Order: sequence, then C-alpha cells, then structure tokens
Amino acid sequence: MNWSWFKLISLFLVLTGFLTTGFGCKLVGGEVKEKLTPITLDYWRVWDDGDAFDEIIAEYKALHPNITINYRKFRYEEFEKELLEALAEDRGPDIFSIHESWLKKYQSKIAPMPKEISLVYQVTKGNLKKEVIPELRRTATPTLREIKDKFADTVYQDAVINEKVYGLPLGLESLVMFYNRDILNAAGVAEAPKTWEEFMSAVQKTTRFDNQDNITQAGAALGTGNNIDRSFDIISILMLQNGATMMEGNQAAFTNRGANKNLPGLEALQFYTDFALATKNVYSWNKDMPYSLDAFLTGRLAFFFGYNYHLPTIKARAPRLNFAIAPIPQVNVSAPINYASYWLESVSAKSKHSAEAWDFIIFATTNERVKSYLDKTQKPAALKSLINSQLEDEYLYAASTQTLTAVNWYVGQDPLAAETALKEMLDQLSEAIDEKEFKNIINNGISKINQTIQ
Repeated sequence: MNWSWFKLISLFLVLTGFLTTGFGCKLVGGEVKEKLTPITLDYWRVWDDGDAFDEIIAEYKALHPNITINYRKFRYEEFEKELLEALAEDRGPDIFSIHESWLKKYQSKIAPMPKEISLVYQVTKGNLKKEVIPELRRTATPTLREIKDKFADTVYQDAVINEKVYGLPLGLESLVMFYNRDILNAAGVAEAPKTWEEFMSAVQKTTRFDNQDNITQAGAALGTGNNIDRSFDIISILMLQNGATMMEGNQAAFTNRGANKNLPGLEALQFYTDFALATKNVYSWNKDMPYSLDAFLTGRLAFFFGYNYHLPTIKARAPRLNFAIAPIPQVNVSAPINYASYWLESVSAKSKHSAEAWDFIIFATTNERVKSYLDKTQKPAALKSLINSQLEDEYLYAASTQTLTAVNWYVGQDPLAAETALKEMLDQLSEAIDEKEFKNIINNGISKINQTIQ
C-alpha cells in the first residue's frame, strides 16, 4: 500500500474518533434528541410566593435547559376547587401540593414515584477544550428505606401506600404552643408549661373575669369547636397522648376502651371541654368568645395552639405583641407525642411529563435545595439531617424538637367533612347538661365522622 495513502486513512480515523468522543460536533442519538425536546412543567401550590423557589428552579434549569417550570401560587380558599376542576378538564398542573390528610382523596389523581428516571443532563467534558454536552442518564429514585431514613417517620406512614410513594414534603409543621409573655409575666408564670397539669395551673392564673363573671382575659382557647383555630388537631393530640386508638379498620375508634380498660378518648374529650364549663376551675373559654387567633392577636389570650404558618399573620397584624413559642404540653414527657400537619409535593397522573416532574420534586427535596427553601420561608424541616440546624432558632425551636415524634391519623376521603363533624360535636359537648347527653353527642359525632371516612 502507498505509504502516503496509509497515513491519510490513519489521520481520518483519528479525526473521526475526536468527533465522536467530545471534540468538535457531537453526534446525538434519537433517545437523547427526544429527551432534549423543550417542555414546560406547571407547578401549583399555596402559601409560598414564587421567590421561595427561584433559586431551586434556576439550579434545576442549569442541569436541564430544555425544562421550564411555571410556578403559580393560589389562595388556600380557592386552591382545591381550582385544582379539582383543572384536573377534571385535563388542564391541570404537572406538579401540585396537597395536604397530607388529602392523600387518600387524591390518590387516583397522582402518579406514584417511578423506580427509575431517564433524563438528559448537561455535562462538562474535556481537558484541553471543555464542552457542555448532553448525556443521557438513568437514575434510580429514592428507595423506601432511604425515605424512612431521611424523612421524619410520619412521612413514610403518610406518603407511602402499598409501597408506592405519592409525594414528598419540603417541610413539616407540628402543633406548637404560642404564649403571651406579658400575660404570663403579670400572672407570675415563669416558664411555659411542659405538662397538662402545669398547663391547667397556668390557665387558672392567667384567666380574668369581670364583676358579671364574663371572661375578660382567657388563659386558653380550649373547650369548643368552631371558634378555635385547629380545634380538630388539638383534640386529636390530646386523645393520642392519652393513649386512644383513633381508628380500627375503617371506623373511628377513639371511644373504645384502652389497654388499661379505661376510656382514653372519652377522658381527653372531658379534659378538653372542661375549659368551656363555668363550673370547672379551668374555665377560660366559651362559644361567645372571639376566634382564638383574633383573641391572641389582641392580647386577650395567654395560650394559643397553632403552627409556624401562623407566624407571618401574627407578626403582620400584631407587630408589638410580646410572644414566644414552646412545644405543646405532654401527658408523659418521657414519651412525647406531637401532631403533624404538612404538605406533599405530588405529580398529576395526567401529566405528560411525569418523569421530569418527579425528578424536579426529588431534586427540590434534597438537603441543599430544601435548606434554601426553609431559610426563605422560615418553616420547620422534614429532613432529619436539617433538624439540628434549626434548634437555635427562636421561632423554629419548638416545632423542630417535635418533628421526630409527630404523628397524625387518617380521617377519611373527606377530611374537611370529618373536621366539621368533630367541631360540631365539640360545641355540643360544651353545653351538655349531663353524662347521658354527653355520651349521646359523642356517639352521634362518631357516626357522622365514620360516614365521611367511608
């Protein structure tokens, strides 16, 4: 063979190798081209403004330039109606938030997290001449064991159904106790109560009456239903701390006898309603009182049970209020039980880009990105690895100490109807004239709750 001709062929082969291994133009396969098609993911949420996600979305787009994420915030009052209508008309979002108590209601509308996701990433390669080239990667999604290890225990219990993951949280709220420092100081209550016995004593010291025995300053907003913010959660945690079994099968069971042959659910209801009975030492509230949050904002309430999401409202409406936040009292301080309430980020079953949508949720719920979100929103973490970093924060401390012991209970496919039934029951119990009427009201209330569950 002619030597010059041989050298020419060799040079051609070398150049061909360069062109297919990162130097010069890249040859992109069909699957890669398909994955590079521009797409838009619509993301619907409540509570948080878009700036809470600007950094996360920008980082994600740097990895996937072909994916655009449109974030839209709704008012809580309109969100569920808008979401259900949009999903029914096939114009709904790809990603949406749902409260953990809504999961069974929305289960058929959610695409569970896949075992593996195939996506194109922009990867920098080369030493002498660096190039950003598309690279197809197949990545395993978090396993059930990893979700158990990374998130607070209640997340696995709530978000995993039949070993399928239906959502992941960015944060996790738990019921906390707000208190008015000035009221406690004036009454000689030096510390926030840690047990319900201490709480009862503090309520008696901080409740004030006028000459006609009308409450002028309430120690606590407990005892009724509809004029107490999150009364459902408050009575639920009292029952759970007292050892009540909330559900047996598909039936509410909190009036059943406990392991010690007592009636823990009934005891909790009696304890709660005592605060609305004028004949009791802890009387501090009734149906004629204003809404509990309003009473706290105006300085007429010593203890208010709520969540960290109440903070922006308190700071905006009562900027001079001298308040603090503490963990909720316990029946048994050595075995605390707290109440979880949080939102899950889920993917619509009708999304045409469910793999990309799930990939964004997984990306957004990693340590670095969640920290960015939590720093901006001042919300408690759901990731175990971030809890300690919030323990020094004045407003996050209480919820953060409760995250690992926070639980809740299944309230059926219509949680709002179950809440309404329980609130009505609480209002009726606060006016029961004898034990027989008390028990009849409870039985009727449970019957209504069970109708919503089924």
